[in-house]
Amino acid sequence: MITQLKHIAIAGNIGAGKTTLTKILAKHFNWTPHFEDVENNPYLNDFYNDMHRWSFNLQIFFLNSRLKQLVEIQKGDKTVIQDRTIYEDAYIFAPNLHEMGLMTKRDFENYRNFFETLKSMVNPPDLLIYLKASVPTLVEQIQKRGRDYEENIRLDYLKRLNEYYNNWLDNYKDGKLIVINIDKTNFAEKDEDLANVIQMIDAEINGLF
Repeated sequence: MITQLKHIAIAGNIGAGKTTLTKILAKHFNWTPHFEDVENNPYLNDFYNDMHRWSFNLQIFFLNSRLKQLVEIQKGDKTVIQDRTIYEDAYIFAPNLHEMGLMTKRDFENYRNFFETLKSMVNPPDLLIYLKASVPTLVEQIQKRGRDYEENIRLDYLKRLNEYYNNWLDNYKDGKLIVINIDKTNFAEKDEDLANVIQMIDAEINGLF
């Protein structure tokens, strides 16, 4: 039993709406948001142009940046909501890159061993929110936000990531989990949908204490 709600994390594929929901919930619940640093990531452009060459570098960058966030969360006394988790890098993106032949076996095993060491040093989130979306919905939302480096994302890449996400969340046992179907929920534009999401979160939070 936890004595204080410290860490809420939002997981989901590229374009699922993690950053938008993080901002909304941070404001509503007065939580401190931690965002994925896409603007200052030195590898993203190179990665989308040459995934095989830059996959390991990109994953190490993400692993390091999210580990720093987790250390800050554990040391701090505020309730933090995190845009994407450290687990997604290890259970979704890295194995997908390896299976697609975009990360060598040597690099993948090195990465996973490093992750397992780090995992033993940090706590899982008190509440995990998974934004589940079909590939067409992801594509629509990716196009809507218009990031240049995302123009070359392949449909099969998104599809495979979705398969990894669903497998991971179907077997998730590290803590409380909420699954939100983004195909049927437009929390960014419909007040009723947002109210339903907040109600689901309130119910889970109350159940944590």
